[in-house]
Amino acid sequence: MLNELGVLRVQLSALGQRIEAVRASLTVRESSEGLDHQLRRVRLALGESMDLVVREVRLGGGGHRLALVYLEGLVDQTLVGEQILRPLMEAAPELAALQAGTGQDLLDLLRTRVLAAADVQREPDADAALGRLFGGNTLVLADGTSGALICETAGYPMRAVEEPTSESGVRVPREGFTESLQVNLSLLRRRIRSPDLWIEGMQIGRVTGTRVAFAYVRGTADDALVAEARRRLRRIDIDGVLESGYLEEFIEDQPYSPFPQTLRTERPDVVAANLLEGRVAIFTDNTPFVLVAPVVLTQLLGVSEDYYERFLIGSALRFLRYVAFVGSMALPSVYIAVTTFHQEMLPTSLLLSVAAAREGVPFPAIVEAMLIELMFEMLREAGVRLPRVVGPAISIVGALVLGQAAINASLVSPAMAVVVAITAIASFSTPVFSLAVSARLLRFAFMIAAAALGLFGVMTVGIAVLLHLAALRSFGVPYLSPLGPLVVQDWKDMVVRAPWWAMKKRPRTVGSPNRWRRPPGEPARVFRPRRREVPRAAAEERG
Repeated sequence: MLNELGVLRVQLSALGQRIEAVRASLTVRESSEGLDHQLRRVRLALGESMDLVVREVRLGGGGHRLALVYLEGLVDQTLVGEQILRPLMEAAPELAALQAGTGQDLLDLLRTRVLAAADVQREPDADAALGRLFGGNTLVLADGTSGALICETAGYPMRAVEEPTSESGVRVPREGFTESLQVNLSLLRRRIRSPDLWIEGMQIGRVTGTRVAFAYVRGTADDALVAEARRRLRRIDIDGVLESGYLEEFIEDQPYSPFPQTLRTERPDVVAANLLEGRVAIFTDNTPFVLVAPVVLTQLLGVSEDYYERFLIGSALRFLRYVAFVGSMALPSVYIAVTTFHQEMLPTSLLLSVAAAREGVPFPAIVEAMLIELMFEMLREAGVRLPRVVGPAISIVGALVLGQAAINASLVSPAMAVVVAITAIASFSTPVFSLAVSARLLRFAFMIAAAALGLFGVMTVGIAVLLHLAALRSFGVPYLSPLGPLVVQDWKDMVVRAPWWAMKKRPRTVGSPNRWRRPPGEPARVFRPRRREVPRAAAEERG
């Protein structure tokens, strides 16, 4: 009986050894097919893409199979060779010993001990790892190991940092944002070197997967504003985002308003200044334009140079811009109303000059104004769309030639041509392009009202525009602040700008919890000039 039990034990032990051998062979077979299965999934997801590169590597005399996957043109192949391939080849002889000594799986061992890339992450989800290919990353796949290593090897071509073309100035920095999100964030970090500058990242677009960064200064930006901006961005569901204008239309309060409700800028100093006042900035990859919110009307009529020049000069230039903005909307309509309905308002000599200039013109003032305004708008659009070499020349020469030809043909009067030219120059003085376009659109409404009702029509349209502005909000902030509602403290930075030493507090309209720019106990001016004291020896000599 005991002999039979002993024989049975020997048979069971042999059977267990056979089972372990079969299991080991199955494991080896599964591991040998694991990498092929992963590569098959990659090719199935990306199709027959001509820029897909798969480099298979066998390390340790055929022991370990690896594969490098990247998209040609999005990576720096020098980085792939120096930081991934070379360390793998150099560590191949000791790889088995290292793995046995540390007890780590192959991917973790490569991440912590072998690869020399600046940023190496372990991604357990294969589908998520595939999405990282389009950011210029290289995937490292290992046989028999789930997931992938994501190595930062981006090296696609990008535009260098240059001076912004849409926001020029005299005393301003010469750096502007580019189409690279990393470069734009680095330009912002250079200006706000504080751990309180928080930047949150997200991806928007089911197909494009566009990276969007959301920046604010912690403790300066209102928590409710930050939460609202984050909520509006996260609820966007669209297949693609190619420019920040996509996001702008999704997050604005009133999409049917002609007035912009966010500030678009490509200047890092403008973004930094707004963040220091408690606003938020939205960066979008592949575009140099950054969105800043909330925004008010007075902010759109100011430029960064107002704060770099002495306050007297900045205030004078800002006041000139306010006058130009109103004139760009209402000047042609006032001329139409006065020459059509209210001739008694003109001095006799001026009235006779205008009447003599209009002699021979077959059209009423409204048709005359519409004709020349449309001509100027078409010339302006042509100057923008044509190549830079010929665009400005065509717009200038075209305006001169067509204007003179229209006057000689008695299609328009010289006085109307002068009024439209002044209006065009005034519209160029508006610093924000989207606000200037809004004024150009409203100009036609003012002109039609002036032709129908005279100055009463001009005032009616003006009141309607003011009522619309009073009801407009930008992320909950009234658009006419600090005029409506009235915030006297913020008048220091409205039509005129107070000196920097007098603006101790941040604008109340933004609602920043940290209201003080400077400590409240310090005097307004750090330095006060004193009367010069004459040395005693010099006084005695004069005496």
